[in-house]
Amino acid sequence: MLEQEQWQPSAPIKNLLARAKIIAEIRRFFTDRGLLEVETPILSEFSVTDVNLSTFSTEFIAPFNPQSKTLWLGTSPEYHMKRLLAAGSGSIFQLCHVFRNEETGSRHNPEFTMLEWYRPYFDMYRLINEVDDLLQQVLDCEPTESLSYQFIFQEYVGLDPLTAEKSELIAKAKEQQLVGAENEERDTLLQFLFSTMVEPKIGQTRPMAVYHFPATQAALAQISSEDHRVAERFEFYYKGLELANGFNELTDVKEQQHRFEQDNHQREKLGLPVREVDRRFLGALQAGVPKCAGVALGVDRLIMIALGAERIEEVMAFGVNNA
Repeated sequence: MLEQEQWQPSAPIKNLLARAKIIAEIRRFFTDRGLLEVETPILSEFSVTDVNLSTFSTEFIAPFNPQSKTLWLGTSPEYHMKRLLAAGSGSIFQLCHVFRNEETGSRHNPEFTMLEWYRPYFDMYRLINEVDDLLQQVLDCEPTESLSYQFIFQEYVGLDPLTAEKSELIAKAKEQQLVGAENEERDTLLQFLFSTMVEPKIGQTRPMAVYHFPATQAALAQISSEDHRVAERFEFYYKGLELANGFNELTDVKEQQHRFEQDNHQREKLGLPVREVDRRFLGALQAGVPKCAGVALGVDRLIMIALGAERIEEVMAFGVNNA
């Protein structure tokens, strides 16, 4: 039976023409600044340990080999790009498809386009400025406002995220209708309160960069040398969308190994499968990734803002529901 209704693209052709122009503008932005565009694999022998990321996998069956090999579709090109940095690539950027086995909706598609770039010897603040430059060039928007996570959380939630008692966070989360709040971890409560009480209210008229997330949410960022309670991590928000997530990158192999182990312990605790650690990535850190800052930006969401689209499938040729 032929599909009579779902053969057409998700986005109108005029949006796809506009998308192509924006992606060309992004490439010009980076090549004009001397960054090298790179391509890295979509498939890898290693998944990710992050408990917040769900991955897709497939089986590779080689000719004349009865044993298949599980390969994972990348959630980000980060590990491969850092291997290139360790090999001496210098500043690099990449536009690629990434895959996350998560929700679909107006802002999410399990396959989407990511822009990721790394700047050796940049710190977090210098990279925030470069993201701001890109947004102003592509969106013709006002300059970014930058505020700390601690300040913005206090402003909209009324609690200090670094010192509040867990009981205070639970009470506030219950006010926001979080079922079973008393059973959640502190970080889960912080993330819930930030997503429900802060994100919808910031970056409405101009982009906002929120920096110095709690150290427990460091991911692959360094811990601040000035305040060990916070990480050198930032996120960008604009028009109700989370656009980008960046770090002053962690380059210490022992600390990275420790964080991977912590992730897997948390996976066990949550009943999630433990993931094999990416040994090649750790090998690159051991060899020496230069001090750098890096950021990942959701291209489809950027284009949504540029075109005034309300749903992500309005800016991609085929969304998951008619792929």
